[in-house]
Amino acid sequence: METMQNPDAPAVAKPPRKPAWIRVKAPTSQGYGETKALLREHRLHTVCEEAACPNIGECWARKHATVMILGDICTRGCRFCNIKTGRPNAVDPFEPERVAMTTAISGLRHVVVTSVDRDDLPDGGAGQFARTIQCIRAKTPETTIEVLTPDFRDKGSAWEAIVEARPDVYNHNLETVPRLYLSIRPGARYYNSLRLLDSVKRRDPSLFTKSGLMVGLGETREEVLQVMDDLRSADVDFLTIGQYLQPTPNHAPVDRFVTPEEFEEYRSAAVGKGFLLVSASPLTRSSYHADRDFAALRAAREKKLAAG
Repeated sequence: METMQNPDAPAVAKPPRKPAWIRVKAPTSQGYGETKALLREHRLHTVCEEAACPNIGECWARKHATVMILGDICTRGCRFCNIKTGRPNAVDPFEPERVAMTTAISGLRHVVVTSVDRDDLPDGGAGQFARTIQCIRAKTPETTIEVLTPDFRDKGSAWEAIVEARPDVYNHNLETVPRLYLSIRPGARYYNSLRLLDSVKRRDPSLFTKSGLMVGLGETREEVLQVMDDLRSADVDFLTIGQYLQPTPNHAPVDRFVTPEEFEEYRSAAVGKGFLLVSASPLTRSSYHADRDFAALRAAREKKLAAG
């Protein structure tokens, strides 16, 4: 029996095929398995898993995972993000100590701590970030610490608790250009995020600040360059730019795959605008090679200071 198609049915756009430069192998290494087992043992979540990061195999093989505190349920529903949305569980008071213990066992020289958005908490979760930093410092004082925080929208100066705990890097991602915020990041406000980065640097100029962008969502080159200028006006030190990948059919579609050559053009432009460090490639993510990049960031600052 022949199946008849409804001519009035809306056409479903077929997602573009991933080019060769964006494909990665499935994780199978021994190191990957050991990292996974350690995280399960200490009941920790990671953004690597929750956000379906394409670099998970490579990073976990090297025992590098980005720990996600404050649970695995987010109070927002950004259209690019694969993390679950809903009503989060109560804050676990023992979580900071477990993060510190895992950091010590892994022997990490540089650790990245992020979180879901917790708009339900009076401080947005800033206190849990501060306690986690303090526990890591007490357990492994030689480990450098990078935080990737939410925007703490409508939480006043809650972010100050994190700065006072003195991480080595304070990261908050702008994610996309202002024009796309309403459709891609509806719970956030571009200039609120930009103001947070500026305020952190003003509060403690010795901290490295960092932000990241996804491309391939429909932004223009001119818009990306303007975001670079905005970040430099906030004295942000480190910029990451990576390709957006659609996690599921329910998320925002990929507008296009940006070529490696275009990423290099973005990197060159950002360097010319004065960032201390720029990472721009199809697979770049906020925490990808974070340990190596921190060493390069510190060296770049020392070189700049020596040059006067």
